Amino acid sequence: MRTSRPARVGQYTALLAYLVFLAFPFLWLVSTAFKPPRELGSLHPTWIPKDPTLANFRQAFDEQPLLHAALNSLLAALAAAVIAVLIATPMAYVVARRRTRLAKAVTGWVVVSQAFPFVLLIIPLFLVLKNLRLINSVPGLVLVYVVWALPFALWMLAGYVRAVPPELEEAAAVDGAGRVRTMVSVTAPLLAPGIVATGLFAFITAWNEFFFALVLLKTPEKQTLPVVLTHFIGAEGVADLGPLAAAAFLATLPSLVVFALIQRRITGGMLTGAVKS
Repeated sequence: MRTSRPARVGQYTALLAYLVFLAFPFLWLVSTAFKPPRELGSLHPTWIPKDPTLANFRQAFDEQPLLHAALNSLLAALAAAVIAVLIATPMAYVVARRRTRLAKAVTGWVVVSQAFPFVLLIIPLFLVLKNLRLINSVPGLVLVYVVWALPFALWMLAGYVRAVPPELEEAAAVDGAGRVRTMVSVTAPLLAPGIVATGLFAFITAWNEFFFALVLLKTPEKQTLPVVLTHFIGAEGVADLGPLAAAAFLATLPSLVVFALIQRRITGGMLTGAVKS
């Protein structure tokens, strides 16, 4: 069905407006990060700094342990991504290949789990981690991130598994390969792009997460980067705008780069899971 020219113009105009709406906060953040104090307090702000400076970046590193916080975020995000993928991959294979009530129940759990807000989960999670003596620890935070990332990782990987022709597994079975051997030697290599995309998505989610880290981590040396960014806001709610923008810009870069690399694979996994062969 062909779309009329006015309709296409309207669609592209709406898309452009949406892109501008999404890009505005990031572009303003970059502009603020390079502005000197006198421009930050100007009554007539400009997009492009008239006298760009790196002083905000130097001040941000001097005031807060950004590198140490970034290392905590990196360790937590990497560990959560790896563990979530290792658990979700065999689960996704079972859900995609087995048409049982258990598989349907797992699929329902994936959908329902995404409807729960953070606030309802934090108290039970806090009590569980307290009993495990994992409060105020990076391993405890990793455990929370794994639980939170598993539903989406399972759903995404199940879409990739469904895209693998069952005939390949049947041929391996004819050759004498067991189910585990078939999954490891035949299915897993074909799932490599999906596994990488799922892992990177879990990494981005954990890297940007703030609420759980704020509640579960109390010691400054164990806090993650999103939590440390709040330290640029004073007790009276006044933000040190220049260093805050510089630190936020640096914290945003890794997730933007990773998402730019995997956005096509993420979209492909979603579309694959929505199409039945």
